[in-house]
Amino acid sequence: MLSYDELTSPERELWDAFPEGRRVDLRTGVPEEDRVAASGQWDSGRTVRATVIVALLLGANTAQSGAVECLRLAGARISGHLNLAGAQIAHDLWLEDCWFEESVDLLGATTQTLAITGSRVPGIEADSARIEGNLDLRHSVVECLASSPFNHVSTALSLSDARVSGGMLLNGARISAPGGWAMAAGGLVMEGGVFCQGGFVARGQVRLMEAQLPRGLHMRGARLECPGPRGVALSLDNAVASTLNFSDGFTANGTVRLRGTRVSDKATFEGAVLNGPPDGDGPALLGMLMQAVDFDLTLAQPPSGTVDLRAAQVSYLHDSEHSWPDVVELEGFVYGSIKVDEAGERREAVGRRNSVPQRVAWIQRCPGYNPQPYEQLAGWYRKAGHDDEARRVLLAKQRHQRQTLPRAARAWGHLLDVTVGYGYRPWLAGVWLLALTLLGALSFSTHAPTPVQRGEGAPFQPLVYTLDLLIPIGGLGQRSAWYWSNDSLQWLAYLLIAFGWVLTTAIIAGVSRALQKN
Repeated sequence: MLSYDELTSPERELWDAFPEGRRVDLRTGVPEEDRVAASGQWDSGRTVRATVIVALLLGANTAQSGAVECLRLAGARISGHLNLAGAQIAHDLWLEDCWFEESVDLLGATTQTLAITGSRVPGIEADSARIEGNLDLRHSVVECLASSPFNHVSTALSLSDARVSGGMLLNGARISAPGGWAMAAGGLVMEGGVFCQGGFVARGQVRLMEAQLPRGLHMRGARLECPGPRGVALSLDNAVASTLNFSDGFTANGTVRLRGTRVSDKATFEGAVLNGPPDGDGPALLGMLMQAVDFDLTLAQPPSGTVDLRAAQVSYLHDSEHSWPDVVELEGFVYGSIKVDEAGERREAVGRRNSVPQRVAWIQRCPGYNPQPYEQLAGWYRKAGHDDEARRVLLAKQRHQRQTLPRAARAWGHLLDVTVGYGYRPWLAGVWLLALTLLGALSFSTHAPTPVQRGEGAPFQPLVYTLDLLIPIGGLGQRSAWYWSNDSLQWLAYLLIAFGWVLTTAIIAGVSRALQKN
C-alpha cells in the first residue's frame, strides 16, 4: 500500500488532483523539451510511477463530495509496468504527451474511457477488455510487444475479443510491429466507429477477423506496411461492418483481405493504392465471398498484384481504367449494376461505346476459361435491355471456350462461328446463302445441262436449280431433273449440296445452343 509520504512531488500533485478530476500538466511549455522523443532527458520532476496510477484507478484516494474522480495527466514519464489486468476501473483515464517505459496491460479489464494521446507506448495488451467509452490513441506511437506465450507473434496493439461501447480513435497514430501484428483485434466488438485517418501508419499486419463494426472502419489516407514476403497488410476476414472506407490516398503495401466480409452499405477504395506484397507473390485485394451493397474500386493506379473477387456479391460495382491488374479472378462474382468513372463523373457502363470489348477484355484477364463471368455479364446487359450486347458477350464466351477444346471440336467451333456465329448471329446464314446462290446461279447460267428424261419436267432455271441444291430438305424439282456433262459444274453442284447440309446443320446446332443458353 502506497503512503502519501512516499510519493514524489509530481505524484502528490496527481494524487491530490484525482478526486476532483483536475488535470496535472508536467509540460514546460518549451516544445523542444516537451517532445516525447526527448523523454529520456526528463528528470524526476516529470516522472510518475505506474504503481501510483494503478493505485488511484483502483480507489486509493476517495472522491470528494460533488466531484467526479478522473485521472488526467500530461507530459509525464511513466516508469514501471502499468498493470491493470483483470481490474474493474470505474474512472476515466486521460494521458497526454506521456512516455511509457514499459507496456500497458489491460487484459480482461473493465474500464471507462481510455485516452492515451500523443504518447509513446511500448505495446498495449487489452485482449477481452471491456471499455465503456472511447479508446483514444490519437497521435500516439505504439510499438511492438514481445512475443506472447500464446501466439509467439510480436504485437503492438492487442484487442482480441475486446468490446468497446464507444469509438476507437487512431487518427495520426503510428502502430509498429515489423514482421508481426501491428494490431491483433480478431473478434473485436465495436459499438462506435473505428477511425484510422489523419496520417495513421501501421507497420505489420492489422488483423480484424470476425470483428463487428456497425459504425464502420474509416481509413482514409492511412498507410499500411507489411514488409515481410507474401505479407498481409489488412485482414478483415468474415468481419461485419456498415462501411469500409479506404479512400483518398489509402495505401496498402501488402494484401488487403476481405474474405467473407459483409458490408451493409459501402466499401470504397476510391483513390487508393494497392501495391500487394513486396515480392509480388500474392493478391493485392482478396475479396472472395465478400458481400457489399456498394463496391467502389476506382483506384488511383492499377494494383500491382491480382484482384480476387471469386464468389463475391455486390449490388453496385464502380470501376475505372485503373481498377484492374493484368490478372483478376471473377469466377462466381455477381453484381447488379456497373458504373464507370470518367472525368470525375459516374456513368452507367451499359450502352457506352466499346463497352462490350472492354468488358470482355476484363473477363479474359481471368486465368483459364470459366463460363460464369460471361453469363453474368450477358445477364447484366440483358437486364438493362441491351440484348445485342448480351449476344456479343455470349459469342465471346463460345470463342474463349473453343480454345480449350480438342482439335476436331475446335474445327467444328470455327465452322459454327463463321456460318452462324454460334447461333448468336443467324443473319450470317443468310449472307452465306445469298453468296452461294449468286455463285451457283451465275455459274449454271453459262452452260445448258442435260435433262435426265427428255421432254419431261420443268424448264431449267439456274436460280431455282441452285436453291434446290442448297436446301437439303424437300425439293423444287430441278436437282433430280438435270445433270451436267461438264465436270466442273457437276463438282460445283456436289459442293453446293455439301454446303447446304453443312449450313443447315450449323444453323440448327447454333440456334439450338443459343436457345438453350437463353
